[in-house]
Amino acid sequence: MSEKYRWVKIAESINEIPFGPNGIAEINADGKEICIAIFKEELFSFSRKCPHASGLLVHGYIDALGNVVCPVHRYKFCMKNGRNVSGEGYYLKHWPVELRGDGVFVGLDKPTLFGINLP
Repeated sequence: MSEKYRWVKIAESINEIPFGPNGIAEINADGKEICIAIFKEELFSFSRKCPHASGLLVHGYIDALGNVVCPVHRYKFCMKNGRNVSGEGYYLKHWPVELRGDGVFVGLDKPTLFGINLP
């Protein structure tokens, strides 16, 4: 079975990621704009927009439990699994992040056609 993700290097080190005071940064990962967040020394990546009303999550905040909170309607999402924890039933797209010896990488979905991975 082939690798599920295509790993994209987003920085040489964690210090290169421009986190705001809220612990969230918006970055470009191989042409895709996403958010990277840090909470209790763990990295997370997720969609840049809230799935409800497209609020830019880089302008939100991370609550005490480690959920990202949308700045528009305060919907909360678990950064580990994308689940909506405030009860509205939405899902936040998220991707794995790996801190390796040669940089910081995000595992983006591989392009597919009818469920078949493209090269």
